[in-house]
Formats: sequence, C-alpha cells, structure tokens
Amino acid sequence: GGCNFKTDSSAVGNISINDFKLKHMIGRGGFGEVWKVQRKGTKKFFALKEMNKAKIIKKNSVASILNERELLAQLKHPFIINMHYAFQDKDNLYIVTDLIEGGDLRYHMRTRKKFTESEAKFLIACITAGLEYMHVNGVLHRDIKPENILMGEDGYVRITDMGISKMWSPDNANDTSGTPGYMAPEIMCRQNHGVAVDYYALGIIAYELMIGKRPYTGKDRKEIRDNVLKEQACIKKSMIPDDWSIEAADFINKLIQRKPANRIGLNGSEEVKQHIWLKNFDWDSLLSKTMKPAFLPEKRPPVKPRVLNTEEEEKQEKEKEEFHQMLRRNSIQEIYKDYIFDIEQLKFQKLQEMRQRIYLKKIGRFSEDDHITTTQFAC
Repeated sequence: GGCNFKTDSSAVGNISINDFKLKHMIGRGGFGEVWKVQRKGTKKFFALKEMNKAKIIKKNSVASILNERELLAQLKHPFIINMHYAFQDKDNLYIVTDLIEGGDLRYHMRTRKKFTESEAKFLIACITAGLEYMHVNGVLHRDIKPENILMGEDGYVRITDMGISKMWSPDNANDTSGTPGYMAPEIMCRQNHGVAVDYYALGIIAYELMIGKRPYTGKDRKEIRDNVLKEQACIKKSMIPDDWSIEAADFINKLIQRKPANRIGLNGSEEVKQHIWLKNFDWDSLLSKTMKPAFLPEKRPPVKPRVLNTEEEEKQEKEKEEFHQMLRRNSIQEIYKDYIFDIEQLKFQKLQEMRQRIYLKKIGRFSEDDHITTTQFAC
C-alpha cells in the first residue's frame, strides 16, 4: 500500500507516472493497485492501474494484458471504459482509463439485494449499447459478468476488462476462457462462437437482477458445467416477482437459451433490441445520457492500504528481489516494448494528417487514392 510509486527516469515514451498526482487507492488488481489520479496541470481525473511486469509473466498473463491494450487503442464509446494513456517503466506497466467511482454491479447486487424492473431494464440497456458497439467493431467481450460492469456516479454503467476479449474469427473453438456461470455453453464445449456468447451472459445478469441468484450454480467449474449441460434453465410464471412483467421473463428466457440457434442476439443486437421488453426503449436518450438513470449509486469509499503481517512482509521482500532480478533481463523488457498509448498524441497526429490533406487538395496535389497513414482509432 501507500503512495510509494518509484519515479523512474527510465520511463518509455513521453508520458510517465510523474505526469499524474495520486489521490487515493480505489482498488486492487491481480498485478498491482488501482489509483484515482489527476493529470498534472489539468482538472482531469482518471483511474490508473499499475501492473508489475514480473508478476504478469509469473501468472502467464502477458497475452491478455497486451491484448487489452491493443483492443482499447481501437475502441472509444460512452458505455465502455476507455483508455487515455498506456506507458511503462522498468518495473511496471501503467494503464490510464476513465474514472468510474460508483463501484461494480456485483457490489450493488450485494448491497441492494432487489432491483425493480425499470432499474434492471436501464442497466441491461446500457450493457446492450456497449456490446453493440464492440460487436460492430468485430470484438467479442467473452467475460461479461457483474464484476466487469462498472457504475458511474451518474447512474450509467460501462463495460470493463477486455483481457480475454477477442476479435471475432470463424475458427475460434479453442478460445475457451471465461467465468463459470456466465460462460456460454458453446465456449464450454469448445465450439466456434460469435456475438451470442455475450448476450447469453447478459441474460444471466438479467436473471440475477430479477431472481436474486444465477440460474446455474455449483461449488466448482465442473459442477457448474454439469448443471448447464443437464437441463435448460427457465423462469417459470410462478417465479416472476410481483412487480416484474411476463415480457421481462420472456426476454431473459430467450437470452439464456443453451443452443445459440435458439438465442436472441445470435444475429446481432437488433434481435435483442426488437424484443417486446425493449421494443419501445428510448435508445437515443440513453446514448446521449439525457435519460434519467435507474438509481444513483453512492460513491464507494477509498480502499485502505493492506497491512501485512511479518510472514507476508518477508514473502513480499523475497518476491521483490526475485522480480528485480527477472526485470534486469533485456529479453523480459522486450516483451513489453509496444506497451504505449497516448490519446493526445493520436488526436494531434490525426489533426496533422487532416491539415496535410487540406493543403495538398488546395495546391491540387492530393487525390483520394493517395495514401496517407492514419492510425486506426474510433473517435
């Protein structure tokens, strides 16, 4: 814990940890801490995640960390967590994203217990909007679950954690990562899969919001898998809470179909949006964020630094020394050489390219066939 980021002059690229003022810790990830930070010289606040390079290697997570940075560089939308900067120093990778301080959906499921139908509809619509954007851009999230849905203080939710997201390809039967309970049967059974896997997980979340628990549970991965394969879960009329509609139950039942061919969403978001439960939903006011949210969450308190006992301290010191030796090797540093991103530089580059195009057109030297390099970036 504590604010002891090393100021390392060996930071790669133009931006470094020294460009940010640390406010307080807002979470802990598998590879380090997450901080609320302010970009020095501005009034802009962000979330900064610190990830130890050696720990990433030890946990076999290099591909997933690099994959997330790669995908986030190509995506920008109000219903996903957007990346602003990525940089590194000798010890750590850093990723700077939108700051969302209302906690994740799992936290609210625990504290609220029950959700009204209108609250659930608003939350499901936000997630659908984020998924639609990702899918249009060829990306499958593949790990939609309440822990990966973050709630802003404005009451709107966003999708986060694209570590196991993938660009869709027709031959993806071996991409089997995910979270038991939310993982679609076709991923579990090592079959080729498409956007319908994310709508299956959306259905599981909707089921939880209505019923208060997941349709398929178990003490371990195998038991959950066995329960999924044993029988099709279904919300029966007798299970519908008094203040929920039969249309909501039908929507959920059609999303959690085990066979993708029977599932709405197989052919994209329009199938989901055209279901009677969402048919008259005002998507324009949702996207412009003028719609009144389901509820406003309370800001989660800062995370307290962890107090270690003597044994844990000794283990940490030993690990620190092991990591230090590891990170001295050039081959290790080479793995992360492309871990860099700066949204401001991208915007400037695009502006320069546009100016060059205008200038060349003006002097009659530019045709649409001329090739000017542009960075792929969805503004």
